[in-house]
Amino acid sequence: MADLYYVEDDLNIALDVKEYLEQKNFKVTICPTLSKAKQQLKEHVPTCVLLDWNMPDGHGDGLCRWIRGNWKDLPVIFLTVRGDSPDIVSGFRNGADDYVVKPFELEVLYARILAVLRRTGNIAEQYLSCDGIRIDQNRHAVFCNLEEISLSTAEYQLLLYLMQNKGKTVTRDKILERVWDVNGNYVADNTLTVTMKRLRDKLSQPACLKTIRSVGYRMEDTI
Repeated sequence: MADLYYVEDDLNIALDVKEYLEQKNFKVTICPTLSKAKQQLKEHVPTCVLLDWNMPDGHGDGLCRWIRGNWKDLPVIFLTVRGDSPDIVSGFRNGADDYVVKPFELEVLYARILAVLRRTGNIAEQYLSCDGIRIDQNRHAVFCNLEEISLSTAEYQLLLYLMQNKGKTVTRDKILERVWDVNGNYVADNTLTVTMKRLRDKLSQPACLKTIRSVGYRMEDTI
């Protein structure tokens, strides 16, 4: 199921769009302000963002630029009333993937979303996230609250494996096998303990990275 953030302060419009798109197998999260949208994006990267131009706390182009600075290829579609169209065209040229003028037919909006996703693919699949920690798998980059963190190869592979299994407890033996043994690097059990300690320190002791005593570790969202 593709998930979508809808940044819209008119609750009636937002609920109509949400109901329609969820019938089309989208998961829709409504963000009534730009600041709420930023908070949601820090926690999880969706498949697409629908972004109303006029919001209570600013214009959508500012959020669009912020998105482009953090997730270059994340699809963004502006929604606007007709009088805003010149500004929207400017915003479209500066980062959005498409725009739709209000009032719009729900079928038209749905078709435009599908067209954008056909062009871009599911960009969200390249990102893994848990609380404020995010991995960009294409760039092999790790971010903690949007700040890039430098990790060793072993630390990165350990975090990646835990993120790929988010919500599941993985045993120490399985981690040793997948992070080290699969590459022919047979190490002592203490190597995992030391690597985990360094990883936790670099990520500022995240609450989402849990030790399951005598078994292994688990990553799970806490916020």
